[in-house]
Amino acid sequence: MTAQQDIAKSIAALSFPGQAFINGKYVNAVSGKTFDCESPIDGRILTKVAACDATDADIAVKAARAAFVKGHWRNMNPFKRKAIMLKLAELMAAHAEELALLETLDTGKPISDARAVDVPSAIQSIQFYAETCDKQYDELAPRKPDSLAMITREPIGVVAAVIPWNYPLIITAWKIGPALATGNSVVLKPAEQSPLTALRIAELAAQAGIPEGVLNVLPGYGEQVGQALGRHMDVDMVAFTGSTNVGKLFLRYAGESNMKHVALETGGKSPNIIFADTPDLDACAANSAAGIFYNAGQTCNAPSRIIVEESIKDQFVELVAKHAASWQAGDPLNPKTAMGSVIDKGQMDRVLGYIETGKNEGAKVAAGGKREMTESGGYYIAPTVLSAVRNDMRVAQEEIFGPVVVSISFKGEEEAVKIANDTIYGLHATIWTSDLKRAHTVARAIDAGTVTVNNAFGSDITTPFGGYKQSGIGRDKGVHALEKYQQIKTTYIQL
Repeated sequence: MTAQQDIAKSIAALSFPGQAFINGKYVNAVSGKTFDCESPIDGRILTKVAACDATDADIAVKAARAAFVKGHWRNMNPFKRKAIMLKLAELMAAHAEELALLETLDTGKPISDARAVDVPSAIQSIQFYAETCDKQYDELAPRKPDSLAMITREPIGVVAAVIPWNYPLIITAWKIGPALATGNSVVLKPAEQSPLTALRIAELAAQAGIPEGVLNVLPGYGEQVGQALGRHMDVDMVAFTGSTNVGKLFLRYAGESNMKHVALETGGKSPNIIFADTPDLDACAANSAAGIFYNAGQTCNAPSRIIVEESIKDQFVELVAKHAASWQAGDPLNPKTAMGSVIDKGQMDRVLGYIETGKNEGAKVAAGGKREMTESGGYYIAPTVLSAVRNDMRVAQEEIFGPVVVSISFKGEEEAVKIANDTIYGLHATIWTSDLKRAHTVARAIDAGTVTVNNAFGSDITTPFGGYKQSGIGRDKGVHALEKYQQIKTTYIQL
């Protein structure tokens, strides 16, 4: 039996979760409405999913609040809470192939990536935050002997976590890991394009021993259930990853409701600065191509703007175009495929529209630039390199969120930094140079939450992730993520 035949057999045995998960059990939307969960691989309908709305959101929030008030989770011995979260990670590992298949079918990402990256990363996130449960210490402020000032960390309450479609499993773990570790109740809203793994994780969490009402999952459309959670008077916090425009809506919802806390990660247009003293241009080009074409370019911190020194610009663009050939779109269920589909037809049309806009603005297509695999019924775009781009073009300023990279040239270090910072975003940046002093100087000058040097990939669960400017508020990952899910209380005692 071939690897693809084996995968086909596993898919035939899959059970697709489609109901909402509220108060410890699967339920239909109160309205009875559903929507089609379509696979971008070939356009097939995988299942019908509950189309939750404000009524369902209210039921889920009440369940989360009741669980929080009862305190079975937030007041649990932290050693026990850790053990339950570690059990969830164990169950995810036991169901790793199922989760990988659900993620690939739902998003169109290669099964090899889902197996090797998405599922292990999500498991590692849950494990990481489980281990923080019994390692969070309170403080005593320095006082005179006749008084005591305690500084304690308390869970914030009911957290609404709103998840995007590009890395649904990983980002679900980034949100629920620290939220649960700090004792909160969670209402999770997955993107309507990719709800399946979140719904499956909810059932595994219940099996692990997380009490009823502590983790709820509401599939549905953003303008209905997402907005309802953002405006809900009994939601204490929204943790959102997605577009800048929707992030701004959540800030508005918070102001118009109960001034709930809002944490945002809202995308980027990350500069990838290539200096002429880069020791191995071919290796740099290969890494740069991988950075932008991985996950079909649907990565918020992808190095989507190549900012290359004038003296090597033509050579470097040719090298990136050469390496783009190894990222040609293919069947995501083939373990040899490097790049799969984009998430849906709307996103495909949006990305192709940006390519046409770039051409109309004067950019040159050095590679790709078109739709591929139309016979599949899915949504595939060739890895695309646009050269001769100016930083004031739309393709250089706006987040395309597809397998498209633009190339902009510069003549000196000062101009490179100016171009890099000339954007509303500030999520990530990459610098390529053999000069250590330059690496430090430029890294310090760039407005970005993460700067990597001589590698487009440079973070893991231990390092904070988030951005400057309109790339968001707050941080995911690392121990710093715990802070946003907690309130700080001072208790002053006169002895």
